[in-house]
Amino acid sequence: MTSGLLSEALAPLRANRERAAILLDIDGTLSPIVERADDAHVPETTRQLLIRVARAYGIVACVSGRRASEARAMVSIGTISYLGSHGVELLRAGWTEAVLDPGVEDWARRVHEFGRETDTPDLRRRRVRFEDKGAIVAFHWRGATDEEAARAAIDAIAARAQAAGLRTHWGRKVLEVRPPVRIDKGAGIVSFLQDADVDAALYVGDDTTDLDAFRALTELLENGRLSHAIRAGVRSDDGPSEITREADVVVEGTKGVQELLAALVTD
Repeated sequence: MTSGLLSEALAPLRANRERAAILLDIDGTLSPIVERADDAHVPETTRQLLIRVARAYGIVACVSGRRASEARAMVSIGTISYLGSHGVELLRAGWTEAVLDPGVEDWARRVHEFGRETDTPDLRRRRVRFEDKGAIVAFHWRGATDEEAARAAIDAIAARAQAAGLRTHWGRKVLEVRPPVRIDKGAGIVSFLQDADVDAALYVGDDTTDLDAFRALTELLENGRLSHAIRAGVRSDDGPSEITREADVVVEGTKGVQELLAALVTD
């Protein structure tokens, strides 16, 4: 998308910045996808643009599968909010600690127990990496020496999780085990914006979990809660085709996200 077309698409947000919400995924959107999630970082160019966006718009938040505290440490901007664990953790701008949705607290303990029992030496030998995401645990097999064998082990974990009454969610070479309640970025965004004085919203994302956020903006638009909703998809080699199919705006990779952020603050 050319800069002119991008600027035109974002015009409803720029027209009344104080009443606009800018919502962004982190991994694959602000930060390039890397083999190990712990190695991911937000480029300084992107971070500086996001600081400018935060100064210009009424609400700016990052919405991540990571824990809210980890997301804030990664982005390193304290003046914006963070929705962690796909929206069930909220760390508002200026807060020192995240608040977990009380409806998932008991289930979160059971998910953690499942994760501790499942993260075995055999799994680590297969180069499957365990990640604690607050109310969610995740198993990554990107970069495993034998990805086929690692995926077979992951499939077995998914079957055990479902047998234990937990939910499973698949991403890009990652399995998440979640409580059996609604946990998705869409629900988190709807709750976050419930009492916000906003008329327009943008969501930017690259993966399957971001489709829920796209659909939440559609829901808010259809019920009259928003006058304008813009769903921006980040195209990548291994991203789901639905992202570009359901998006109103498509940008190319994390460099395209930098261009989008720049367009938001261009007068």
